[in-house]
Amino acid sequence: MPKLIRIEGGQFVSADDPFTHVADDEGLPPGDVIISLTRFSSEGDTLISQGRAVGVRIEPDEEVEALAYDLPKVAVVAVAFPKYRDGRGFSTAHLLRARFGFKGEVRAVGEVLREEANFLTRCGCDSFEPADGSSPAQWAHAANRHRHVYQRAADGRTPAFTERAES
Repeated sequence: MPKLIRIEGGQFVSADDPFTHVADDEGLPPGDVIISLTRFSSEGDTLISQGRAVGVRIEPDEEVEALAYDLPKVAVVAVAFPKYRDGRGFSTAHLLRARFGFKGEVRAVGEVLREEANFLTRCGCDSFEPADGSSPAQWAHAANRHRHVYQRAADGRTPAFTERAES
């Protein structure tokens, strides 16, 4: 089971993960699950009607818009980062927060490294399955490394140009 780091009350903390990641070719275990978008399309309503919390994994080549109608029913959107060099997940996370107003958990999964912590939090991710074995303290340090930001993002931090204009 991957380690889970979550932002709670502005702090990075280790957290227990109640969800089980389930591949398309696996049977469904009892309890809360994270399944693919394809599987959610066919089995999601049934799982939710059983009283389960359901998460959906979005791959980089899938459009998050396909999930827009069902977002109020989804507990977690697991945004996949299959390679360090693939940044499409950042756009997916940002769309979930900014365009669709998703208030649930946006989790970064896959090749998730703490060097990306600042960017992941800025685009709206609030939980992480780090691939590099890093601790919550290391994530907090990486995410807060820079005092100023230079553009608006899902995290709501005030950009430097606005700070300068106000002083």
